[in-house]
Amino acid sequence: MEEIKEFGACKKGSIQCLTIVGQIEGHQVLPEDTKATKYEHILPLIAAVEETPEINGLLVLLNTMGGDVEAGLAIAELIAGMKKPTVSLVLGGGHSIGVPLAVAAKRSMIAPSAAMTIHPVRVNGLVIGVPQTYHYFSRIQERIIAFVTDHSRISREDYMKYMNNTDELANDVGSVIYGQEAVDSGLIDQLGTLSDALTYLHGEIDKEKGNTEA
Repeated sequence: MEEIKEFGACKKGSIQCLTIVGQIEGHQVLPEDTKATKYEHILPLIAAVEETPEINGLLVLLNTMGGDVEAGLAIAELIAGMKKPTVSLVLGGGHSIGVPLAVAAKRSMIAPSAAMTIHPVRVNGLVIGVPQTYHYFSRIQERIIAFVTDHSRISREDYMKYMNNTDELANDVGSVIYGQEAVDSGLIDQLGTLSDALTYLHGEIDKEKGNTEA
């Protein structure tokens, strides 16, 4: 229970469960009344999963509203770089930087009722209105687009259309897509539930064990 409370993670059998919820907290500490996932907790945990022989797979449960871009990308890159079987399951929502986190796993799933919000990079606070600032935003956006398209089946053109849509969100730019549409677009691999995610993981674990024994 202490591991769940502190890190949003628990190990059952040979599978490590990791939850990414609320906002992804980066270098700035969020207010105490904000539900947050702290990247400094998640990064070493993922590294430990990869190096622990008793753990054979990682299940990532996502219900996030986004958050710090670089912290989210750091977590996504670490998941994508794992050799062990990984599966992500979007429940409720996988918004903003939650999109790269969802596609980072070797198999991505989404609940039929879950939503994903795709929009351009945003920033809070003071912005210096010079060309260098817009160039910087553009480069951050390119990092996200490249990661998502490299780790999913969605084309760059389709992803850009979702991101720059002006008809979906009130007073904003972007799109909200739900379970089946996320799969049809190629962003997510399949609709799924907890049992589907666990079945996939156990199947991949059994394959690896079979290859090792052979």
